[in-house]
Amino acid sequence: MPRWAAALMVCAAAVFAQTDAAEEILKRAIALHQQGKIEAAIEAYRSYIAKRPDSVLALANLGAAYARAGRYQDAIQQYQHALKLQPGYAGAQLNLGLAYYKTGQVEAAASEFEKVHRAAPAELQPVLLLADCRLAMGENKKVIELLDPLATGRPDDLAIAYMLGTALIRDEQPARGQTVIDRILRHGDSAETWLLLGTAKLNAGDFPGALADLKKAVDLKPDLPDAWAYYGQALLRTGDPAAATEAYRKALAANPYSFAANMQMAILLKEAGDMPGARECLVRARQVRPKDLGLRYQLASVAMHEGNLDAARRGLEEIVKESPSYTEAHVTLATVYYRLKRKEDGDRERAIVQKLIAEAQRKQQQGLNVK
Repeated sequence: MPRWAAALMVCAAAVFAQTDAAEEILKRAIALHQQGKIEAAIEAYRSYIAKRPDSVLALANLGAAYARAGRYQDAIQQYQHALKLQPGYAGAQLNLGLAYYKTGQVEAAASEFEKVHRAAPAELQPVLLLADCRLAMGENKKVIELLDPLATGRPDDLAIAYMLGTALIRDEQPARGQTVIDRILRHGDSAETWLLLGTAKLNAGDFPGALADLKKAVDLKPDLPDAWAYYGQALLRTGDPAAATEAYRKALAANPYSFAANMQMAILLKEAGDMPGARECLVRARQVRPKDLGLRYQLASVAMHEGNLDAARRGLEEIVKESPSYTEAHVTLATVYYRLKRKEDGDRERAIVQKLIAEAQRKQQQGLNVK
């Protein structure tokens, strides 16, 4: 055999040996992952990726291991890397959405779930996750649009019924919402049913009735998402702010990114003079609904109370530009202008407030006359 051929065989054998060694590392990482030995699996995946940096499978698996260890930001980075190498990889896309969701980045999560849903519209999990995100973001009409077709074909699916019923009630469609509630009631007494009923009564202004129903919901299922938040609202509306504060604390313990709980807790903390605590809640709420006007107003209000008048002014000016009839924002903006010694601007805002109040009173009077 020629020497050059022998040399090539030696090189090939070395390459195959290296390949086999690397694949053994990957097999070991997967086995450790499946056994629940997550930290060891992470180290093995990283060792393999050092040798095979473009392995989409290893990157996605490492992301899943990081997520299982609660290291969501690390997981996000691995999923993003995998998707850069292989765009549209459904497993990584779905898991990226879940990692965003777990860290309260609901808008980003919805974007990923939307991509998976478009690629596989018949798959149930992506559409339910997307609907859950839309519900958290307050996009009730989009939830109804997503779930209406599914509800027809899956009348006994309680997850679909619960989300659809919640969206219908929040969208002020009580008749259709009641139809969905009745469907859930057929399955017997449940925390989800009492939560839906309590939410409907809150929206209708029946605060004592809402309090009774929501109490049943939290008693039956203390970890039900948003149940404590709505129970807190009912407690506030019936004049028990101390109990409401405790309810919001429990809501945030169950879900640190509950928009309703963070918003209400922020308002209570602000009223108690705890501006850092209020800001912390508002920052978490902003991760869920960054464009929400009420949230942005509260952030500007906290900035004003902290003496950060320029930040408050900028925030409030943006709000009244987007929503000229937001009376409370005009009131606070007038206060900020006066504190900044901008009397002319403050007077202008005060005149706008007086005009808005007069217009609201006129409409209320017209409504009384019609009745």
